[in-house]
Amino acid sequence: MQLFKKIFYGRTSGTSQLAPQADRDQVANSAGGYVYALDPMDRVERFLILGSEGGTYYASEHALTVDNAQHLAKMVREHGVAVVERIVAISQAGRAPKVAPAIFALAMCAGFGDEATRRLALGRGLTAVCRTGSHLLLFASYIEQFRGWGRGLRSGVRAWYDSKSASELAYQFVKYQDRFGFTHRDLMRLAHPVVTDEARAALYAWVVRGTAPGEVPELGVIRAFETAKALADADTMAWSALIREAKLPREAVPSAWLREPDVWEALLESMPMTAAIRNLTTMTRVGLLTPKSAATRLIVERLRDGERLRKARVHPIAVLSALETYRSGHGVRGSATWKPVDAIVDALDSAFYAAFASVEPSGARTLVGLDVSGSMSCGAIAGVPGLTPRVAAAAMAMTLVRTEAHVDVMAFSDRFVPLAVGRDEPLLDVVRRTHYLPFESTDCALPMLYALEQRLAIDTFVIYTDNETWAGTIHPDEALRRYRERMGLPSKLVVVGMTSTGFTIADPNDPGMLDVVGFDAAAPAVIADFAKPAA
Repeated sequence: MQLFKKIFYGRTSGTSQLAPQADRDQVANSAGGYVYALDPMDRVERFLILGSEGGTYYASEHALTVDNAQHLAKMVREHGVAVVERIVAISQAGRAPKVAPAIFALAMCAGFGDEATRRLALGRGLTAVCRTGSHLLLFASYIEQFRGWGRGLRSGVRAWYDSKSASELAYQFVKYQDRFGFTHRDLMRLAHPVVTDEARAALYAWVVRGTAPGEVPELGVIRAFETAKALADADTMAWSALIREAKLPREAVPSAWLREPDVWEALLESMPMTAAIRNLTTMTRVGLLTPKSAATRLIVERLRDGERLRKARVHPIAVLSALETYRSGHGVRGSATWKPVDAIVDALDSAFYAAFASVEPSGARTLVGLDVSGSMSCGAIAGVPGLTPRVAAAAMAMTLVRTEAHVDVMAFSDRFVPLAVGRDEPLLDVVRRTHYLPFESTDCALPMLYALEQRLAIDTFVIYTDNETWAGTIHPDEALRRYRERMGLPSKLVVVGMTSTGFTIADPNDPGMLDVVGFDAAAPAVIADFAKPAA
């Protein structure tokens, strides 16, 4: 009986995924299955957002990086200006978990591009993408792989310094003194930024020659930093007062004083949002963040402020990483431990969803398919330990579960894997259950075949996968077309790519199929907009 049912509904008929469909332009993926080549610019976007840290099941980190770099170099030479514009757009929107891939790509554009590409990369690109002094120093460490320090590069770095006020630069120089083998002193001696006023003259003299900045009002943070060096015998009250007065960053405070809760309380008042999230464990360990403390109330208030998170470009992956680490009560490296504060755990859970772009529910009947096959268990999203593509996929799927009114979640490999997900279930509970699912082969056609067998009316299928499908007897896009035909529905397919490979199971010639990048902060909004029924 079951065999006849499978034949009738198409489970055993179609084109094997180990062969290309006769009427489709397909390529072999790394697992030997046939899929579609990703649009060249979309592949650039995948790399900018996902990077290549950790590699994949089929490719080491080095091999994946080289593969993406070769593709990027080709695109820079052929469509350099468009690549720079894509880099800037993704960076300004805060869509990527880490800025390093964008800075690497920008450096390549400044080295390999034609004149128009180089001019754009070293002009608007450099000031838009390298927002901090650390970013600029990282750019300097990359650029020497692609070119020498000619006039255009010197002018670009000089313009970066000229674009910021003296007080902004002073803060950056104190916070980021030495990164990636470069200092700002190194760059100033190469770029020779223009001295236009007394404040810049004093600031540049301090950076290059170590000259005391004097009483220039804009350089208060420099004076405080120099004063701090002489505070060896001071008490916590003096340190706290100095931090509050000059808004000193944590990097300017000697490590001996970073064990004091009063010092951290002073730092927290003006601490950037990303830095606050990164230091939650330390502030809890030293005793500042406790269940009843004013500092805890302040942190919770900030974490629940979606507008503040978006303005600070706090990426969801940074929140997820902090949530997983903070709730564990111990560090990934070392022996540090702390007692998590429940209110902060709950606020981090909320912050994960708030850090994505605002989403208007589509109202579509949605089936989410999570690829939990063996290949999705390798690699690390943005280099976060333990955050594999399949764990990250489960976290991303929760944005749909909590947004859409009509949504079901299923997990699959080469068979169905039970994974019931509740709308109110804590994020980390779903993530951790995903850790322990079995490792099998990959058949990305299963969500459509499941819906067809069960006669489920689905408007949009959303599949989170690495696109390394090969084990099925019918292709995923072929299964969707069969579902549409037999159910009489114009159903859509959204493929969320979780690794920076050049493949997708979405047919690029079908307007009802869309490929998006996993852990793009804009992805849930893009999915919802695509899924909305036509007016």
